[in-house]
Amino acid sequence: MNVIRNCNRRLPMLPALLPIVLLLTVVSTAPNARAQETPAKPCEAKTPVAEITQTFFLRSVTQPNDMNDIQTDLRNMFPHIKVFGVSTKNALSVRGTPDEVAAAQKMITELDQLRKIYRLTFTFTQFDAGKRTASQVYTLIAANNRRTTFKQGSRIPIVTGSFDNDTGKTNTQVQYQDVGLMIDSTAEALGEGLNLNSRIEQSSLAEEHSGVGPQDPMLRQAVIDVASSLTLGKPLVLGSLDIPGSTQKQEVSVEAELVR
Repeated sequence: MNVIRNCNRRLPMLPALLPIVLLLTVVSTAPNARAQETPAKPCEAKTPVAEITQTFFLRSVTQPNDMNDIQTDLRNMFPHIKVFGVSTKNALSVRGTPDEVAAAQKMITELDQLRKIYRLTFTFTQFDAGKRTASQVYTLIAANNRRTTFKQGSRIPIVTGSFDNDTGKTNTQVQYQDVGLMIDSTAEALGEGLNLNSRIEQSSLAEEHSGVGPQDPMLRQAVIDVASSLTLGKPLVLGSLDIPGSTQKQEVSVEAELVR
């Protein structure tokens, strides 16, 4: 009987818990209901930006490759703009948004710069038994990344062939060979100095005669082909050679100065 009475006293407590459970259910579901009732905002359409066209005249372009390099750089950096070049006017026409055209103008200004100009002084010094006897100096003006060539000497005719024509006369084919001094150099700016590719050829007629024919001369030739790094204002020896049949030696050096 005690057990029955205890159970009867606990039963009336169950109805008191029902309002709390229902309240929690209502509170937890209310935010979801409000979220479902809120309508989604439609996507706002962006207003297109009007494009403009502007033409830029290049001041430092001297060759078509210079303009092509600037065009390629612009197209790679700004893929959405349109770039057209007019080589006869050294001009670039750019089409894009105002911000894109302004950025392109800044890059064109940075790229359209005058090339550096160097003065290259080549010195050929003669030594006899270790003593300096004579020297010759040749000065060239070289632009950055441009080839400069100097030649001094004579052109020697060399018979390359002959044939008889219909009239019975013999026609002779002749080619000419440059003999003397040739300097071929290309300067490339590198920080405060420069890289210099130099090819120096010296040739002369030899006293010996060719065994092919009396009209074919023998040539004596010396070649220096070297790539070097120069510090401005400091000479650098490119090479030296002994003169056959004597105690003389020739030394070749170069010095570079920035002109502009």
